[in-house]
Amino acid sequence: MLNKKIKYRKYLWVICLIILFFIPLLDLFHPGLPVTNDGQDHVVRIANFYHSLSEGNIIPRWAGNLNWGYGHPILMFLYPIPSYTASLFHFLGFTLVDSVKIVFGVAFIASGLTMYLWVKSFLGQKAGIVSGLFYMFAPYRFIDLYVRGAIGEHVAFIFPPLILYFLLKSAKKSSYWHIVGGGLSLCGLILSHNAISLMFLPIIGLYAFYLYFQTKIKKEFLFTVVSIVFFGFSLAAFFWVPALLEGKYTLRDKVIAGEYTSRFIPFANFFRDPPGYDGNTPFSMRVGTIQWIVVLLSTPFTYVLYRRKKPIWIISFVSLCIFAISLFLITSASRGIWERIFLLQNFQFPWRFLSVTVFAIALLGGILLYQLPKKIMTFTILLIAAGLIFSTSTMWDIHKFLYKPEKFFASVYDGTTDTGESAPIWSVRFMERRPKANIEIIQGKGEIKEIKRTSTKHAYIALANEEVRISENTLFFPGWEVFVNGKIVPLQFQDPQYRGIMTFFAPKGKNTIDVVFRETKLRTIANNVSLLSFAILFGWVIYVKMVKMRLNKL
Repeated sequence: MLNKKIKYRKYLWVICLIILFFIPLLDLFHPGLPVTNDGQDHVVRIANFYHSLSEGNIIPRWAGNLNWGYGHPILMFLYPIPSYTASLFHFLGFTLVDSVKIVFGVAFIASGLTMYLWVKSFLGQKAGIVSGLFYMFAPYRFIDLYVRGAIGEHVAFIFPPLILYFLLKSAKKSSYWHIVGGGLSLCGLILSHNAISLMFLPIIGLYAFYLYFQTKIKKEFLFTVVSIVFFGFSLAAFFWVPALLEGKYTLRDKVIAGEYTSRFIPFANFFRDPPGYDGNTPFSMRVGTIQWIVVLLSTPFTYVLYRRKKPIWIISFVSLCIFAISLFLITSASRGIWERIFLLQNFQFPWRFLSVTVFAIALLGGILLYQLPKKIMTFTILLIAAGLIFSTSTMWDIHKFLYKPEKFFASVYDGTTDTGESAPIWSVRFMERRPKANIEIIQGKGEIKEIKRTSTKHAYIALANEEVRISENTLFFPGWEVFVNGKIVPLQFQDPQYRGIMTFFAPKGKNTIDVVFRETKLRTIANNVSLLSFAILFGWVIYVKMVKMRLNKL
């Protein structure tokens, strides 16, 4: 009877936590799309993603309706997990806008639960609750949610604690489930956001290093870590390999070059909102009053842990270092480091390191509670929850909603939804006008009739009175090919008059024209790596299950 009461109390804490997590999301139930910096663009991208997915493209790479109808390769470089998830909700009957809002809401709650799960595993339930609260109720989380509308960063918050959870479990006991869970979690992080995944990889590596020296099963743990890294990167290879290696065909490096120089944050803004802040822009980059108290208290408490020879002091000390380094990298004092390390420049915005800051503070909060007497733990949790709610409640309000029909997001869109970094290097940054038609004869005489048009397949019949030159008003990117009467023909896409647009010749007479976007050799290899790794992982699970069943029968 006593055990049942204890279990009930544990579940009650979790239920209360979930209810608490719901409170800041109430405005998402309001009709319409919250007006944020990137919200509308994300809905349009996901509309293109879903459209391509519904046409049978398991890995959507080409956004056919973007860039004033000329198409755009942005999906090739855009973290796909949020798009796949939103597409699932849209398939189930939700509108595009509601699907995006659901992803934001689910990701917000899931991130708090994964932080709770990880910290609970080594510091206890109440410490896990505090870490979950700090991970959720941080000013930057609400900037991401209600000001920036940064869906990728928001979803990415789910996975770092989950990866660390599986690493911790594997340090205690070797199990193939820890490899499966850890590999899928690392894959999820990579597919959630390019920059955030790179930021957290060093933290994941440091934690694995720490656990290696703590565990008694070093060989098994090392095998698990290597397996998690292998499956994490190989499962996500279909995305990150082309995104990394084919980025050279885009304006990415030119567009982001030097952008970080104007994005540094004054140190004073970590304590207060910038002058003129109205709840929207410029961004609030406050760390939070309660968060600063946690950081200040953690220094002496870390020393106490060290004196008591408790290994957790290492995690507390490293968390303090991560906090300090991440804030330093956000200020202009780190300019020299940004200039020398090109990888950092790919993050574009130094203040993205606040994601790491939020993580470090959440962990420090749990460690602090862990050291308090059990008698005052519950009261402290309630006090922290009240303080976090009060200090962030003004950031939960959505100031304005956008009301647009589905057609607005799902049809031709007069923009690229990025700053031009995904545009091909041989094209203009933005087309800024719609084409007269999908296909035109620009030299010679004849007529063309459109037969079929999907995101990746355009079919026409051309009746040419003479040899004609044709402009298929789609941006060229590696993978596009043109077939005239079943035979591939040479493409021109660097004509100054038709910059970036595919032009080609067709002979006199009746011609069937097929313009097809295919996977390049690189993408095909990356796809096969992901497919093979999934088959190995799934096959391994089946094999282990069958072996266990046979052993049980014996």
